[in-house]
Amino acid sequence: MSGPLFVTTILLGSFLLFLVQPMIARMALPRLGGAPAVWNSAMLIYQALLLGGYAYAHWLGRVPVRRQAMIHLGVLAVAALWLPIGLMAMQLPADAEPALWVPWLLAASIGPLFFAISAQAPLLQRWFASASGGRDPYALYAASNVGSFGGLIAYPLLVEPLLALHVQSWLWTGGYALVVVAVAACALLLPRKAADAPHVHATSAAPSWRRVAHWIVLAFVPSGLMLATSSFLTTDIVAVPMLWVLPLGLYLLSFTIAFAARRTVAVLLTRFAPVTILLFGGLMIAGHNANPELNALMALVLLFMVAVALHTHMYDLRPEPDRLTGFYLAMSVGGALGGVFAALVAPLVFDWTYEYPILILGAGLLVPQHYLLPWLARLWEQRAQLRRIAVLAVALGVLCVIWLGLSGGGDRLGDQQAGLLYLALAVIGVATVGARVPFLIVLAGSLFLFGGFRALTMSWDGGVRTRSYFGVYTITELSDQKRMAHGTTLHGVQLTGSPKRLRTPTTYYVPGSGVGQAMLALPALYGPRARVGVVGLGTGTLACYATPGQRWSFYEIDPAVVELARGPFRFLDQCRPDARIILGDARVRLADAPEGSLDLLVLDAFSSDAVPMHLMTLEAFATYDRALAQDGLLLVHISNRFLALEPVVERAAALGGWSAAQLAYSPSLTEELDEAATSDWIALSRSPETLARLTARNPEWRQLATQPDFTPWTDDYATILPVLRSLNRDLP
Repeated sequence: MSGPLFVTTILLGSFLLFLVQPMIARMALPRLGGAPAVWNSAMLIYQALLLGGYAYAHWLGRVPVRRQAMIHLGVLAVAALWLPIGLMAMQLPADAEPALWVPWLLAASIGPLFFAISAQAPLLQRWFASASGGRDPYALYAASNVGSFGGLIAYPLLVEPLLALHVQSWLWTGGYALVVVAVAACALLLPRKAADAPHVHATSAAPSWRRVAHWIVLAFVPSGLMLATSSFLTTDIVAVPMLWVLPLGLYLLSFTIAFAARRTVAVLLTRFAPVTILLFGGLMIAGHNANPELNALMALVLLFMVAVALHTHMYDLRPEPDRLTGFYLAMSVGGALGGVFAALVAPLVFDWTYEYPILILGAGLLVPQHYLLPWLARLWEQRAQLRRIAVLAVALGVLCVIWLGLSGGGDRLGDQQAGLLYLALAVIGVATVGARVPFLIVLAGSLFLFGGFRALTMSWDGGVRTRSYFGVYTITELSDQKRMAHGTTLHGVQLTGSPKRLRTPTTYYVPGSGVGQAMLALPALYGPRARVGVVGLGTGTLACYATPGQRWSFYEIDPAVVELARGPFRFLDQCRPDARIILGDARVRLADAPEGSLDLLVLDAFSSDAVPMHLMTLEAFATYDRALAQDGLLLVHISNRFLALEPVVERAAALGGWSAAQLAYSPSLTEELDEAATSDWIALSRSPETLARLTARNPEWRQLATQPDFTPWTDDYATILPVLRSLNRDLP
């Protein structure tokens, strides 16, 4: 009867663990902003606390299980002093360094709770082995990851849309109380005498350092690939809100399959994992976005197969239950290192998502290999000399295919060249499955041909591509223009040639757009000394509306964008070289701005799915109101492929006492030749007279449709589910 209780307790603990991460992140947004250093620092503290919890569970194995239960219940009781969950009310310095303050704030706010809950899975598995008379406890880790997956999915789909943050906090508190009760119930089932507690003290042989390193590497690759898949999809394939949920969810589900008591599914998926790596790996890094849904599906299948195969291999190499906590500690170390590599090291070292093909190649190196057909086994199990000849033949065949793909020799294959080359590599590769070295040769050739060579060429050509924690920016120079794309989303275009062309606003900022209309009206509305603030620098296009006497300030969160705007692009240099650029999260920095210091504030922090939710809450609009003069204008850019943001702005305007109007601009064919783009802007002002003077200049301005049933976004409650719309790649 002990099994269901232990399973339930592990499920609940893991559910709470993955519920608290997005919850505390939402709580931190208004105070810390959305700077990348904030999220990277948060990730590090989560990984550190998880490692600490696993290390604590491992250390606790030195004492009898009954004493372990007493100690752990004491730890849970002390951690309960931090309930209800929430951020500490400490005031951060204005010049706070996120890399130092964010870990300290999060550790002080939820550290003890996270630490205590994170130790649950390995600790309770050891207790189960003791309470059940030595039954294999590893299958309980599958239950742990079912709980983790449930918490991950429940937050964006159920908890966040239905509950305010303070209610979420109390819900989590109730769940924590249930965990304490369940742990106490599990403790009552533990043997009272050490002699009755098998598999408590380690009696089996200690694993070698080589075996421990193998565990770490097997955990490293899926963890890193999970984060790299999220980054790669949103950078090179398609940017969809909440896409990060799918890779993380599949990663967690892979543990459930790999550690399940029934091995059929795990064995079957592991057997065909090399084929998936070979067939999908090269296609993924090619970065084709003509069919983004199909490519995203293939990337997710690839991640899932790799994670199942490597976690299954890890399970096959597991130690005896008396060494269980050390095994999970090594797994945690590998997972943490994989996350650090993909989320922290790669953006600093690489200018493109090179971590993705590197991890795919690592998966090919580590995945268990099985011959697909008996005759292939006979082919590769020949004498050493014959095997070397076969490997050489494979290498020459791969080199020949690469030469055809990169030289003029492939032209004779016609329009289907890429497909024929892919088919050739696929045939060679499938024949090598089961023979690791030739398999890796084919996989490396595929990664190089389909995307790797192009990526390396762009990296060698300095200045073409820049990477930051926000993604990859690619600069494309054509005969008459220069373009900047963030992944698959266009961020700005500058025409080249004469000084007049250099100073011409393009894309979403042309004179006919909502923001263009507001800029042209500035002298009439506020005189020659208007004070302008812009949230989101981009290429600096809006600077070319500046006139002598005006004061301009740009708020930009990404230093890489500032370098691009002052480097390859010349809008700032040509039009407003003295503009003040303020680095940091716009909401945090605007809160420090003098009251009434701006006449016009442009909120242009949105492109594709990148919606900084904390910039759209009622509290955020109150911050903008404070920074604006009494008759000031606020222009909000809501063009978005996936989200209909009109209801969010309309509710903020109605509840905040703003007058509002919307201009959906569609350029003519002639204007499109000069890179004008469709855009959607909303103008707001506390002064109805000021707004009326703006909208009188263009009859296309219209009042916002009222949305009384839409729940406004606040710092305590916000969800994107009601504003999601169907995929439309034609929108900006």
